[in-house]
Amino acid sequence: MSTHAPAAPTQHVDPPPAPRRRLDLPLTRWFASYGTFAFPQAAAPIAFALIALPLTDDPSSGAMMMLAMTAAQVLGAVPLTRLGHRFSPVTYLRALIGVRTVALVGIALLAGLGAPFPLVVAGAAGAGLVNGAAYGYLRAVLNHLVPAGRLPRALGIAATLNEVVFVSAPVIAASLGAVSPQAAAWSMVLLGMAPMLLVPRIRTAVAPGPQPHGTGLRITPMIGLWLLCGGASAAAISAIEIGAVTIAVSYGLPPAWGVIFPVAICVTSILGGIWVSVNNRMPRRRTVLIWLAVTAAGVASAGFGQSIIATLVGALLVGAVLAPLATYYSLILDQLVAPEHRAEVFALLRTFNALGIITSSALISLATLQATFTVVISVMLLVLIAAGLTFTRARLRARRRRGQYASTHERAEHSDR
Repeated sequence: MSTHAPAAPTQHVDPPPAPRRRLDLPLTRWFASYGTFAFPQAAAPIAFALIALPLTDDPSSGAMMMLAMTAAQVLGAVPLTRLGHRFSPVTYLRALIGVRTVALVGIALLAGLGAPFPLVVAGAAGAGLVNGAAYGYLRAVLNHLVPAGRLPRALGIAATLNEVVFVSAPVIAASLGAVSPQAAAWSMVLLGMAPMLLVPRIRTAVAPGPQPHGTGLRITPMIGLWLLCGGASAAAISAIEIGAVTIAVSYGLPPAWGVIFPVAICVTSILGGIWVSVNNRMPRRRTVLIWLAVTAAGVASAGFGQSIIATLVGALLVGAVLAPLATYYSLILDQLVAPEHRAEVFALLRTFNALGIITSSALISLATLQATFTVVISVMLLVLIAAGLTFTRARLRARRRRGQYASTHERAEHSDR
């Protein structure tokens, strides 16, 4: 009789399930922070007009609040960004948004109390003062959340969110403003403060420390070029958006029809942002030149097309390349500066965007719409030529270096023989 025990039956063990791809919660929170951060600025033109109306009996007084907010942003961007070098970027970002929230609360309370209008304008300036620096730090934080290879996709998603906010915020402000101007102001407070709670904690985001004298951000010609391009693109977009009502009236349409041109820009810019996200790569230099040329052509069609169809096509063209160009400006500036200077250069980009908007606004206010478009087209052509010359010079330098390397390699082989 055998003493061996019978072998145990073989049991089939299912392989462990493949791990699910976890939701990137910190990045998702950053996207939510980025979208809600833009809400006060996007809602401000409508909300400020509604706030100003009962205080001044003139809805156009809201433009004075917008001017105060934008001018303060230009003045405060660089100094406040440099001040933050001694603090943790996330902590400093939350503090800046806290300051903006306090200013927006002040606007809502002052408007509710019927305070003198200059005090409300001062509140708008206080809200704008920190906008540029806060944007710079919010954008710089993204580099701690995604690797360089995924930056184009992340920025494309951010650009899409930004356009969605700029489409929806005026609608929300107008809907709440129909109930009460203060309701529109409080919507800016509540959504504008959301990034304080949403922006993720990042262990790698530490204070770079005070910069030694002479080691601050140096604006090289290449950095200056892309900052100017950012300002020119902003001027092109705002010329159409701010002049939309005037354009509609010039064609004999009711003023309310002016909304179709900004909506056209927003629709195609959302599609452009989706394309950037799917493509997820740094564009070629000639592609960037084509985008700049499309912007110039779009402005020319919108300003001098002599028909509503031509103007609408121009708005669609400008919007189509808005997100791709904005993404490229952010990517190229990211590469051109040291990590400790990213917040400052992004704040400068935001400042140049604001300067472009101010330029178009001032020209529309002080001159004719045709003069505005003429200036904007001229600026776009100048930056297009400058970018083309820069790319050509870089290509020639690279070709010369390759030629020198090949010549050195040939001489080395000849000496070995």
